[in-house]
Amino acid sequence: MSLNPGRQILVMEKLYQYLWQSHMFGRKLHEADGGEVEVIDPGRLNTDAGPDFFNSKIRIAGTEWAGNVEIHVKASDWYRHGHQNDPAYDNIILHVVAVGDRRVERRDGSLIPQVEVAMPPEFYSTFSALSSGSESVRCGSRLAEVGRLAMTDWLETLSVERMQQKALRIKNIHTACNCDWEQTCFVVLARALGFGLNGDPFEMLARSIQLKYLHHHSDNPVQVQALLFGQAAMLDSSSHIFDEYYQLLCREYYFLARKYGLRPMRVGLWKYARTRPQNFPHRRIAFLAKACENGFSLFSRLVELGGDPEATRALFDWKLEGYWHEHSSFDVMANSMADSLSEGSRTLLLINAVAPLLYAYGAHRGDPELAERGLVMLEKLPAESNSYLRHWAELGLRADNALRSQSLMQLRREYCDNRRCLSCRFGHQLLKRTVKND
Repeated sequence: MSLNPGRQILVMEKLYQYLWQSHMFGRKLHEADGGEVEVIDPGRLNTDAGPDFFNSKIRIAGTEWAGNVEIHVKASDWYRHGHQNDPAYDNIILHVVAVGDRRVERRDGSLIPQVEVAMPPEFYSTFSALSSGSESVRCGSRLAEVGRLAMTDWLETLSVERMQQKALRIKNIHTACNCDWEQTCFVVLARALGFGLNGDPFEMLARSIQLKYLHHHSDNPVQVQALLFGQAAMLDSSSHIFDEYYQLLCREYYFLARKYGLRPMRVGLWKYARTRPQNFPHRRIAFLAKACENGFSLFSRLVELGGDPEATRALFDWKLEGYWHEHSSFDVMANSMADSLSEGSRTLLLINAVAPLLYAYGAHRGDPELAERGLVMLEKLPAESNSYLRHWAELGLRADNALRSQSLMQLRREYCDNRRCLSCRFGHQLLKRTVKND
């Protein structure tokens, strides 16, 4: 790989930092003067200004040194960056470079031990493919080279990583909801009912209204719907003037909004592209209203069931009646539509709402057994089906349950799509295969 100025040098420096941190250079290097340098501890990567690695430990000629390590593409970059005049670099114990075009000194004139390291051509060709490939999964054609044990271990780690990310989001929602777990559950459920496309506006809707207002009218389905559709900015009395039910919801909402001082969401947030009528946000909001009839107490029931997938699935056996039995949206008739959520939709609610809630609640209470139930639930559920997972299946990675499909989703979204190949164990294994060292 050619060492060009500008961004290429920055990329190479990041690469060499990664190689040093992962011991991929080997533990025994050779100084410019011929002495052996043994790497005991590469130290801690510094992401701020100053030396690249803190608290490193090396041994030179039988003497152990502790201090900082600096890494450059060219040794002369030491002077180009002005390190020779910076006191922050007085404690450098080793200079690691790709091209040793000169020796470098500290401010006091003392010579800094320096090693010049190079990787085999196969390493650079592999790195180039990972860093500049156009494919969504740049290592896709070489996944068979990753050991089965390493692959399984990484996917298991990713499933926990994804769950922890979701739990952190729930923790933030819980804080915003004044530490009320039912309100938190309401927000998480609403987002999950958005099924990706409308996740954000559904979350905004749930955050815009307190459960206590819905509880006050939980015995009146019309008023519950009026509150939710009104907050969703879907009610305007100047529209659908011949739709009696719509006009009834408008009248109810205007009264309740004044009573509770409510303000609706901004208009235009809902998305309909490539959405079947039965999945329009109107019907999803109607399902959310069903969850609030007779009082929203879903969270307490989820905890009581303790992660039993089938028993929990029954909690989402809502059935639309009346107006929403025959409408896909306001003033739009639609016959032969399912009045309840499909098995696939209920499975997605278990995956994206119930399991993360159990995990987050267990973590909040310091109850690892309860948190584990969220992961166990995913193991018992079928894998999702989407374009990402179909692509992984084409590459030979098939998910046999939701826990594995969640790990593959995490891998694609957090690593492949963000080009974090050096942070991915698949990329690490492929690069490591090209290196032979002590």
